[in-house]
Amino acid sequence: QVQLAESGGGSAQAGGSLRLSCAASGYTYKSFDVCLGWFRQAPGKEREGVAAIDSDGSTYYTDSVKTRFTISKDNAKNTLYLQMNSLKPDDTGMYYCAANWCSELGLGTLADYEYSSWGQGTQVTVSS
Repeated sequence: QVQLAESGGGSAQAGGSLRLSCAASGYTYKSFDVCLGWFRQAPGKEREGVAAIDSDGSTYYTDSVKTRFTISKDNAKNTLYLQMNSLKPDDTGMYYCAANWCSELGLGTLADYEYSSWGQGTQVTVSS
């Protein structure tokens, strides 16, 4: 059974940085054709895709974070990361990592309904 666990959330001032991590168990990022993504949900808003990474390391971002966030993975540690710089209050929300077989996803998709495995989320709060 695939399990994902996020960590690294917390509070930051606008302009600051945070790094989120997502550790996987049940399969490895390297051994299988796995695509991964980060999503967030602000209070009262729908969940939105933030960044995605293919099994070959290709990355995709929503426009609002494209120059500020970096998604990466460490196959040896079986961990997914989201480096968030130049944080803004609008970045506040619960952040989730998600995974699915790449063969089940559209290329670079940030659509949450295409991902089948989800973590419990980690809260990020950015104050002005």
